[in-house]
Amino acid sequence: MRLLGHLFVAGLALVLAIPCGAAVLAFGAMLDPATSETLSRLGLVGFVSGLNDLASGIGPETLLFVLAAIARALFVLLVVPPILVAILGAVLNWRAATWYGAGTGLLTALVPWFARGLSRTGPSPDALMLEGRITAVLFLTGAASGLVYWLIAGRHSGAPSARDNGRA
Repeated sequence: MRLLGHLFVAGLALVLAIPCGAAVLAFGAMLDPATSETLSRLGLVGFVSGLNDLASGIGPETLLFVLAAIARALFVLLVVPPILVAILGAVLNWRAATWYGAGTGLLTALVPWFARGLSRTGPSPDALMLEGRITAVLFLTGAASGLVYWLIAGRHSGAPSARDNGRA
């Protein structure tokens, strides 16, 4: 019965932590001038090229593939890191806020670097600065979702403490 209670609280914590991370990502993308400019430029170019593609005869299924790719990227950025950190925290009985905040933040920030293979041939200093800003926004995104998870479920996850053993 106790396991079901822990699973329910962990699920509820993830349901609340993931939208919090999405909100921090949206605010971070809007508030950081370089990230906002890059995303708006890419968004406008993507929108115009999408309209041109539809007008030239490319079917709407291509748009569905693009939306599926965006949904998959958001899933990997917003859902996978908090779940992995929550599972590791529960299995290893780590209850510290630093584990959930910094662990989720670091994992979220490293996702794009892992996705492209950690190697890049000679990035320009401007591109490296922009990547650093995006990495910082992603770290804050993960840290926010990890801390929300910790506030709800992380403090009580893992094996029961010695003081809990006396309770039935």
